[in-house]
Amino acid sequence: MSTFTRRQWLGGALTASAFGLTRPALADAPAEYSLDEVIESGHHFFGAVSRGLAEVVQEAGRRWGLPNAYVLGQEASGAFVGGLRYGEGKMYTRNAGDQKLYWQGPSVGFDAGADGDRTMMLVYNLPALEAIFSRFGGIDGSAYFVGGFGFTGLTAGNVVVVPIRSGVGARLGLNLSYLKFTPKATWNPF
Repeated sequence: MSTFTRRQWLGGALTASAFGLTRPALADAPAEYSLDEVIESGHHFFGAVSRGLAEVVQEAGRRWGLPNAYVLGQEASGAFVGGLRYGEGKMYTRNAGDQKLYWQGPSVGFDAGADGDRTMMLVYNLPALEAIFSRFGGIDGSAYFVGGFGFTGLTAGNVVVVPIRSGVGARLGLNLSYLKFTPKATWNPF
């Protein structure tokens, strides 16, 4: 019997990300990105499915302002009343360096389906790189078959993380969930 790593298990839902060197966070908070910079990065990341990205990013900007970090990554999730989500990616900041990170979390609610997503997360009010390693909670809703774009806001203290997901699968529901960010992969969603 072979042992599968987390990356192998997620298979097609997660693809290899570029590994970068982790630099220590600067004492100052990371500088903000303009909405045009975020949209341009998202168009490169999401590729052909990015048609609705500009509207989603502009709406997030209207609600929360300018992000001072963003994450590009992949994730997979599944749910039937209770669910799990696992992902990995890289967080980019303008002046505090980049950080490879993983996220995982449980959900509970009226939710059923499974999906694999390319995910861009806008991060607001991040005081230092280490502040991302926390639990961000919120309410998430999904309604799509085969593909779609969606976003929600998750908070931990004053920091807001806004996942923007585009993926494939079938998902319908409303759930209460959180994402826990870690510097190393783990199967434990709690």
